[in-house]
Amino acid sequence: MPVFYGVEVSSALMLGTAQYPSPAIMAQAFRASGAGIATVSLRREQGGGQAFWDLIAGLGPRVLPNTAGCHTVKEAVTTAHMARELFGTPWIKLEVIGHTDTLQPDVVALIEAARILTAEGFEVFPYCTEDLTICGRLLDAGCQVLMPWGAPIGSGRGLNNPFGLRSLRAQFPDVPLVVDAGIGLPSHAAQAMELGFDAVLLNTAVARAGDPAAMARAMARAIDAGREAYLADPMEPRDMAAPSTPLIGKAFLT
Repeated sequence: MPVFYGVEVSSALMLGTAQYPSPAIMAQAFRASGAGIATVSLRREQGGGQAFWDLIAGLGPRVLPNTAGCHTVKEAVTTAHMARELFGTPWIKLEVIGHTDTLQPDVVALIEAARILTAEGFEVFPYCTEDLTICGRLLDAGCQVLMPWGAPIGSGRGLNNPFGLRSLRAQFPDVPLVVDAGIGLPSHAAQAMELGFDAVLLNTAVARAGDPAAMARAMARAIDAGREAYLADPMEPRDMAAPSTPLIGKAFLT
């Protein structure tokens, strides 16, 4: 099971709490998924009030508040402080959005906000790109987890840059890595885990499915399968065919 900031969580599936047709359907999806972490956004979901927060707490996974919707360092830092006060946790998924259409993170502001929050005792989960230099600077800023996107948030496109994600795993072999955003199918989640990532965070693919609980269950199974495949040390791809049936003992006709 993945370990973040010294805490082992029960599942490599991290599931968001936004966009579900109803709180009851969200609860069904969480129970079906067995998700170890629930991400929550103060800015998007605060209208649910205490009843919503009580529902989240009753589902059992560890809560990871986020700064979704923040576009500046000040916004993100202020939201993080509000989240820590409300949920009583130093964990924060740090988002600082830089581009309106793609929701690509503003990596310059992200590093600055990460440095501020780490110095103030937060344990930061930064939503970032797969850029090796940016990720290195986030680690220098005090982050002990990296959360690169697979594709733009809510796009369902899967992993746009498997090479970059594989390079990130190779560059930082001991850092917990989470693919965050862009997952649309269980096969996408399995691919992320096959690359050696420690967890997958997703939301829209489950919340907007025709049957969120069934999709949540499928995602959980795919993540388990991908992790098991990675640990099994899979074969390397080849350019040419290789016979699976040996020639030894084969009858030759003359």
